[in-house]
Amino acid sequence: MSVPVWMLLGFAAWTVVLLLATVGVYRWGLILSGRVPINAFRADQVEGADRYKRAMRAHANCVENLPVFAAIVIALHIGDVGGTLVDALAVAILVARIAQSLVHAGFVQTNAVTSVRFGFFFAQIIGFLWLIGIIVARLGGSA
Repeated sequence: MSVPVWMLLGFAAWTVVLLLATVGVYRWGLILSGRVPINAFRADQVEGADRYKRAMRAHANCVENLPVFAAIVIALHIGDVGGTLVDALAVAILVARIAQSLVHAGFVQTNAVTSVRFGFFFAQIIGFLWLIGIIVARLGGSA
């Protein structure tokens, strides 16, 4: 498997690990301790500790960006586009995603923390756009 495909797999794995380690632990801790019934968690109204709300958003951010990264990696794979720069960008995207999630779920969102979190998000966007540019540059003329 290519590095971008491995990074896509890592992104998917991180999305699952984040869910289990944050949202899952919080919910099952409350359920198993008898503090709330299993049906207490409504999808349309997130209630609970601030840490839980941040974890929910961090996981949702992963779910929102996973298809974007997947589409890019699929295009790289189908177009047989690779190289050191492509590999480095794919790795950077996964590292930035994990860092963004950790900052989002792990810290109270002060202005400074939110700025750091946005920096990691912006790094991913730059990586996405750069990879798209590479794909278009290498395959744009082929049909």
